[in-house]
Amino acid sequence: MRRSDIHSLGSAIKSYLKENQFDRKIAEVDVVSSWENIIGKPVARATTQIYIQKETLYIHLNSSIVRNELFMMKNDIIRVVNEHAGRIVVKQIVLK
Repeated sequence: MRRSDIHSLGSAIKSYLKENQFDRKIAEVDVVSSWENIIGKPVARATTQIYIQKETLYIHLNSSIVRNELFMMKNDIIRVVNEHAGRIVVKQIVLK
């Protein structure tokens, strides 16, 4: 006799993560760890710190030139980051 409510371990873990809203945090961590692949090496080299807090991406830079370039591209960066994450993770960007 088979039980109809048997699920694979993978689907059970995904379900648990989604119910407890851990999947959002995992997406945020993935964006931060993949920053160089998302934005490119030249910008990643100028980035000293990056983190996401309350749907805001904070980027600390050591180059005012790169900061100005990223300021002009804020909407594109938000779009690319959210596409990489597969969901809306970032709604704003703060450049420091």
